[in-house]
Amino acid sequence: MIVNIIEFFRARLKATIRISLVVLAALVVWDALFVSKEHVHTFVERIPGFWAAFGFVACVVIIIVSKWFGHLGIMTREDYYDD
Repeated sequence: MIVNIIEFFRARLKATIRISLVVLAALVVWDALFVSKEHVHTFVERIPGFWAAFGFVACVVIIIVSKWFGHLGIMTREDYYDD
């Protein structure tokens, strides 16, 4: 079932990306207009879409660090144990 869903979205990649960007923009606009900023704890929480940008940057950093760590020592040649 999940494979069919993935294939459906992969076949319509441009539409999927456009719809995702529209939804993201709508959420940022909703955050800017309708979410109360009266009880925020820090200044950056007043910036519309801050948490969306923060989450995106955090995911990118996690991916880059994971790839670096994997290439550093986890990944090894295929005949490592044959010696």
